[in-house]
Amino acid sequence: MNVSALSSLALQTFLTMLVVMDPIGLAPLYIGLAGGRPTAERRAIALKASLVAGGIILVFGLLGKPLLDHLGISLDAFRVAGGILLFLIALDMVFGRANASRESPDEEQHAQERPDISVFPLAIPLIAGPGTLASIMILAGGAHGNPLLLGGVFVVTAAVLLLCYLALRVSSHLARVMGESGIHVITRVLGVLLAALAVQYVADGVRGFLG
Repeated sequence: MNVSALSSLALQTFLTMLVVMDPIGLAPLYIGLAGGRPTAERRAIALKASLVAGGIILVFGLLGKPLLDHLGISLDAFRVAGGILLFLIALDMVFGRANASRESPDEEQHAQERPDISVFPLAIPLIAGPGTLASIMILAGGAHGNPLLLGGVFVVTAAVLLLCYLALRVSSHLARVMGESGIHVITRVLGVLLAALAVQYVADGVRGFLG
């Protein structure tokens, strides 16, 4: 087993998932949705949302490639489509626009009135949104069926998911320390990084078509 291949895929997975899940960006959204609830309830919601999102990501990572094969869609085509989607998300992050993959104002208002917000909108689409699901399918496909590489992708993804859970748990403290300006700066920097990763996905897909 090539250790460099494992470390390279692990690093790519970490950077990609860190950007698309955006633990720092989750903090202010979570405060807006659950800030008025008791501390114990907020912790339970954060745990349930993280577990549900993890289950969804695992299913897409394991079954995404067979589904693409069944539909006659090549992994290279999905890389191009996923790269374009991630690039659009990156533009939203860089320019501070409302992200269409997350909840609309009407959905946010509805979520605030729901008794349980852990599944919607926290697990879907805030954590396991289109960008996250597209990324896990591309990264899992990059393992080429190698169990060790595939396991590495899921382990690193689980680590980023743990960061999301911790960000939800300490959301009030995080937002108070960083401030709104700090969160905006980090979001824009991550957006630039995501744009570069998206272009690389598209380039890899086009290279696969031409090869």
